[in-house]
Amino acid sequence: MTRSVTDHESSASPGPQPGVTQLTVSAEDRRVAWLATAAVGLSLIDAAIPSPLPGVKPGLANIVTLVVLMRYGWGTAVWVSVLRVLAGSLLLGHFLAPGFFLSLTGTTLSLLTLGLAMHLPRRWFGPVTLSVFAAFAHIGGQLLLARAWLIPHDGVFLLTPLFAAAALVFGTINGMIAAKLLAESSEDPPCPKPSASP
Repeated sequence: MTRSVTDHESSASPGPQPGVTQLTVSAEDRRVAWLATAAVGLSLIDAAIPSPLPGVKPGLANIVTLVVLMRYGWGTAVWVSVLRVLAGSLLLGHFLAPGFFLSLTGTTLSLLTLGLAMHLPRRWFGPVTLSVFAAFAHIGGQLLLARAWLIPHDGVFLLTPLFAAAALVFGTINGMIAAKLLAESSEDPPCPKPSASP
């Protein structure tokens, strides 16, 4: 059964339908989405790297967090990190599993530490130092949660020297990579504006 379109219907401009909410996507939203995607990709690579002990990983996604922190601020870094933890856990299949809560706790303490460290003098506290701080906070949060929930025994803290050494090494390496990326991005010449057509 066909229905003819009236002049009123054809001339009406397409607008939001009743009960439909239209969301506007800003440039900031797109930037956060792209950065979170990069962080998730690095998290997947991180998960594929074999490790002698659970929890000892390079933490490659922290490179993205550091770059975002230094260029766009702490708030954007929080968004990128939270999205990375959620999306990464879904893709790896351990959402709401112990690994998810360990990652979330470590990320939360790491972000809080970075938020406080941002107030330190930039002259002495750059990307490498912040990366080491974040790595120690991350592994510290995981150890505390493991002691309180998964392994209710003080023996878990015997692993602290090993985890601290890994945090120092990987935190330094990730910080150096982030510092190099930040330096290269600041040295890039601005894109020339297209000339107006005559």
